[in-house]
Amino acid sequence: MGYETFISPAVNLRETYRSQFPVTERLTYLNHAAVSPLCRPSAEAMRSLTDDALLNGSMHYDRWLDAYEGLRVATARLIGAHRDEIAVVKNTSEGIATVALGLGWKPGDKIVAFREEFPANYFPWLRLEKLGVRIEWLSCFDSLDRIDEAARGARLLSISFVQFMSGFRADLKAIGEICRRRGAFFFVDAIQGLGVCPLDVDRMRIDALAADGHKWLTGPEGCGILYVRRERLDEIEPVEFGWTNIAGYRDYSCRDLTLRDDAGRYECGTLNTVGIFGLRAAIEFLLEVGVEQISPAVLELGDLVASEALRRGFDLMTVRTPSSAAGIVSFRNPRMDSRVIVHRWKEQGVIAAPRQGWVRVSPHFYVAPDEISAAMEAIES
Repeated sequence: MGYETFISPAVNLRETYRSQFPVTERLTYLNHAAVSPLCRPSAEAMRSLTDDALLNGSMHYDRWLDAYEGLRVATARLIGAHRDEIAVVKNTSEGIATVALGLGWKPGDKIVAFREEFPANYFPWLRLEKLGVRIEWLSCFDSLDRIDEAARGARLLSISFVQFMSGFRADLKAIGEICRRRGAFFFVDAIQGLGVCPLDVDRMRIDALAADGHKWLTGPEGCGILYVRRERLDEIEPVEFGWTNIAGYRDYSCRDLTLRDDAGRYECGTLNTVGIFGLRAAIEFLLEVGVEQISPAVLELGDLVASEALRRGFDLMTVRTPSSAAGIVSFRNPRMDSRVIVHRWKEQGVIAAPRQGWVRVSPHFYVAPDEISAAMEAIES
């Protein structure tokens, strides 16, 4: 029996792909819930596009179109959708706003939303109150029975896959079943889980979701995706309207307002081509690695952060459990301001984030456990 038998899958995964993250040569990067370093394939894809555009302008425009299609196909593979259900957007906020503003609300409609959400998944729903829409605010920690009760009579429920501060991972399958039974549109802000935790829109009965590329997908900022279930497309009116929303957009003389028959109807003009090159490459890279392999590796690192924090007498924002843990861990040292910890870490080449009095740590699968242990040890030195 060889030595390799005893090496954990996470170790093999890290050793195989760590070179694809050159950031490791200089930093211990524990801040993927904010802005991730680019993976090497993403950076190289964008560099190839900018070099080509520098030397050739748009001579190879067909490659640009291939990249647009490639991003839709790769995203569909990642979430178990069809490429026709994928739109390219600037960011998660634009995706959320597209759904929030496009559903044609009536006075008396009810939305179920959650108090702990990042502002991008909070303000768009709150603003609908001026239209007479009623928002029932829950906590992401509420029981499924409480969510089921609140979803009675709701037109829509919106929740984050993973909560940005605590790292609490919602039970999307159970909530999706509640929404389907109650007849509520199920929207998911997926940015803090996509690329780390497996997600299947059909199995989870998700009607729409949005995510940006610059966190756990290890792609660029300013390029994201919006998924809308095919049978829901006609319910959401495009609120940004330009020349590419219509079916005949390739014919510049077309004056027919008939919408595209896929999610491309939510794209209102020229796309972020360099971002698309980068995001496509990042998602294809993660598909190669396998989210089903990435997930346990990230959870293992999160568990290590939590155990190191507890061993030192620090407070955890939430208790990690197998069913609700993800890649984010927030802790605080009662004897030291979180901003001081993050500043000291930065001076030592460790990157994390201070958030509302807590230190938020979010390692990706390529980070080594001994790097985390060393970083936690440095807090007390």
